[in-house]
Amino acid sequence: MNVLIIEDEKPAARRLNRMLATLDIEVQQMLHSVEESLNWLQNNAHPNLIFLDIQLSDGLSFEIFEEIDVKSAIIFTTAYDEYALKAFKLNSIDYLLKPLDEDELKMAVNKFKTNQSQHTGIQVNLDDIKKLLINPVDRKFKKRISIKIGQHIKIINIDEIECFYSENKATYIHTSENRNYLLDNSLEHWQEQLDSEHFFRVNRTYIVHINAIKDIIAYSNSRLKLILHTYNNQEIIVSRERVKDFKNWID
Repeated sequence: MNVLIIEDEKPAARRLNRMLATLDIEVQQMLHSVEESLNWLQNNAHPNLIFLDIQLSDGLSFEIFEEIDVKSAIIFTTAYDEYALKAFKLNSIDYLLKPLDEDELKMAVNKFKTNQSQHTGIQVNLDDIKKLLINPVDRKFKKRISIKIGQHIKIINIDEIECFYSENKATYIHTSENRNYLLDNSLEHWQEQLDSEHFFRVNRTYIVHINAIKDIIAYSNSRLKLILHTYNNQEIIVSRERVKDFKNWID
């Protein structure tokens, strides 16, 4: 299997390369920009599979398809919100949400191997997906959450929530009143319901509200540590793969 990685963050590209090596997959080349990718694809046989980041250093990776008829199967690697990724599901494009998970990567590779004979390149309307990612359509986000407590139902306004978090395979919210409440659905479910202008998934365990951040501290391995106003159960660390997007979000 010939595999290509197109990822502008070199540490993320190297990490993906190491993860693929554990699956006995050798990466043919790692590229880091639209221009570099165009030059390589114009002068080399297209690989069986490309792991492709959406936002590259010099533009969106969709620009590659505007110039070249890519013959490879694509697995997108992205930090975009879950609602935007619905477009990929509808168009039968595989994707992996950053930071990449080893089990999810293995499943995506196995899915590709199973369906390899059916892949004949990109057969979807990339323009529609591009428009969705650049100019997301207006949609209604959660403004409040109702939680059952015994025989009572408590209503919590979304702006009162400092963070959503996972713990022991359960999902919770922590409020500005310094209270924790158990939720019925997964963190992925709630991420889809939240306005990305106000909430950001900093790692696989936490989604934080912009107004809940009291302090941001430089942490080891180019990561960031967040201090919230009342939540102090565990350290909240922005994963290295999401630091760049986090900095863009807070700006």
